[in-house]
Amino acid sequence: MSRVEELPDDFDESLDLNKAPPEVVQDVPQPGFDAFAASNEAPFPINEERLMEMMQDPNHPEMPPAMASVKSHSKEELLAMMNKTPLFMTDIENAGDENGENVLLDALQAMQNEGTRGEVVQSFKDQGNEAVQELRWIDAKEFYTKAIAVIYAKEDKWEKPEDIEEEKKLLRKMEELSHINRALCNLELGNYRACTIDCATTLKLNPKNVKAFYRSSMALLKLDKADEAEDAASRGLLIDPENKSLQTAAKKIAERKAAVARVAAKRKAEEDLARRQNLVLSTALRARQIRTRKTDQPPEMEDAGIKLVPDPLSPESSVEFPAVFLYPMDAQSDVVKGFSELHSITDHLEYIFPLPWDTKNEYSINNVECFMQTVSGGLIKAGKKLPLLQILTGGKIEVVDELVRIFIVPKSKTNAFIADMKARKTG
Repeated sequence: MSRVEELPDDFDESLDLNKAPPEVVQDVPQPGFDAFAASNEAPFPINEERLMEMMQDPNHPEMPPAMASVKSHSKEELLAMMNKTPLFMTDIENAGDENGENVLLDALQAMQNEGTRGEVVQSFKDQGNEAVQELRWIDAKEFYTKAIAVIYAKEDKWEKPEDIEEEKKLLRKMEELSHINRALCNLELGNYRACTIDCATTLKLNPKNVKAFYRSSMALLKLDKADEAEDAASRGLLIDPENKSLQTAAKKIAERKAAVARVAAKRKAEEDLARRQNLVLSTALRARQIRTRKTDQPPEMEDAGIKLVPDPLSPESSVEFPAVFLYPMDAQSDVVKGFSELHSITDHLEYIFPLPWDTKNEYSINNVECFMQTVSGGLIKAGKKLPLLQILTGGKIEVVDELVRIFIVPKSKTNAFIADMKARKTG
């Protein structure tokens, strides 16, 4: 009976995917043989009739057999013939000849069922191990999956073993190895949940399989389940306290947990700070009798908002508002991100005026009136030289979505503006 082999302990947990696969020893060309020369053997039967039609052209060069076998068939015919070759086969139902037979396919299928169930399983497992050594993870996973499928197959179509008890032991060992090795493939391929499932199955078969604890811990860490990963690593270290791979895993998990804890602590500190700042700000606004309201669709203001300056936590700080100066008669606007309650409208108009688009020179500090909407939707005339606090206090004006809105209108157009606003209100 074949010898049972497991992947080397010092191999699977320290793989470097950036390394090239181990070199494969190439066949050495024999003297007088050109390894790069094109083969003259015909891969497919030559269609002589079609070849004769092609050769009737006097300018058509004579073709070697390999080329003639391809050129003398249509694309559909070539695909049909390739489908009868196991390497290129895509449709087994149409892979046979006129009698439905395919000698090569029958030979391959016979090889798959040749020997006892345990021997077939071990053959697939060994092929998986070879693929792992070459870092061919997808191929290796497929071989291990085939081994597991043979183990669990209900139909027993393999040879009967001479020693039934030895066969059971072999299958039991192969089942554990196939699952734990497939877990490695899933780990390297990024199939982390599948890796944990294979590890769980392995541990049901052998609760002391240290590799299962290691690979499960690494997969769980990749899934950012640090607590579960820590538990898996700890259980493995109880079995093998000196295991270097598990020690490394435990260190990585501890580092990740510490990083997550730092992020959580920072977020909590920021949330606590924001909560205290909002409490102080809302208290300051209530003390000033300034009304505020938020809508379901606030305008995009980036980082602008109502705040206390210079100290957001001091009730003695001044309140600062973002404000928009609207020029309704010309469909223009200006944004002031920080309008202190101590400043007046004039303080800002002094650096905003003259307006670059005001070609008629209608806008100057002495030639405009300022208006703000009341809570009821009416208008009040805002004193240009009054501090903003004096305009907002008392509750007649409502600051909506943390934005103070001020209409700037040339004196010659104030009547038209007021009439338009009244029409909108009644409309």
